[in-house]
Amino acid sequence: MKKILSLLFALSLVIHIGAQTKYVKKPAAKPVAKKTAVPKANPDLTKVNDSIPALIPQKKNGKFGFINQKGKVVIPHQYSNVGFYGEDCNLLNSKNEKVKKYGSDKYASVRLNGVDYRIDYTGKRVYKYQDSDLAKCPFEYKKQLYHAYNRQGYYGVIEDSRFENAEDYRHYQIYPQYEYLHIMEGDDLKHPMIIASYNNKFGVIDINNKVVIPFIYSDIKRNFSWKLARLFEVTTDGKNYFYVDDKNTAY
Repeated sequence: MKKILSLLFALSLVIHIGAQTKYVKKPAAKPVAKKTAVPKANPDLTKVNDSIPALIPQKKNGKFGFINQKGKVVIPHQYSNVGFYGEDCNLLNSKNEKVKKYGSDKYASVRLNGVDYRIDYTGKRVYKYQDSDLAKCPFEYKKQLYHAYNRQGYYGVIEDSRFENAEDYRHYQIYPQYEYLHIMEGDDLKHPMIIASYNNKFGVIDINNKVVIPFIYSDIKRNFSWKLARLFEVTTDGKNYFYVDDKNTAY
């Protein structure tokens, strides 16, 4: 009888343990992290100089296109006019919400057959200008701290706030010694770039009369290229213009 009871007890124990094992919950599987696709960098936009745009306007055979910093043509020469890749405040402030994005610095303005467009970095025309989309740009006047000063036929630079006596050389920031001077517009009013002419050649100096671009050019344009792109538009023959940075590297 004892053997039978022992056998029944052992059998019930096995059944009980088996039942427990059957209903043991398996640990929840860890969620598999989804891999986020990282867009491949465009090698054509690789910068050698971080202070200037990745793509730079270039004129060839009367038409404009864009080259990268290594000189490769990225956008073919087909436009009658182009601007730098940069913001367009007329679009940024547009009442049309759908077109505001085209005012960002990811796009450039170009003209083809008399029609103006915005293009992206691939050269695709993504927006055609419409007068109804354009808003007025907010105007912010910044008074220049320095001005060119002509004395006895030569140009120098004065700081308006401290210039008093033209006979005292100490009152000049740069004493008159150049055939021509033009202070370029930029974001840093305290340290402007200055186009100068010396011995009938053009170069660029800073406010301390240090030569930035050597006096080797027949002309340097007085435009917004320094303000917009930290580039100078120069020519050696008076006809064919190209850009140089503040290290005189040509593009």
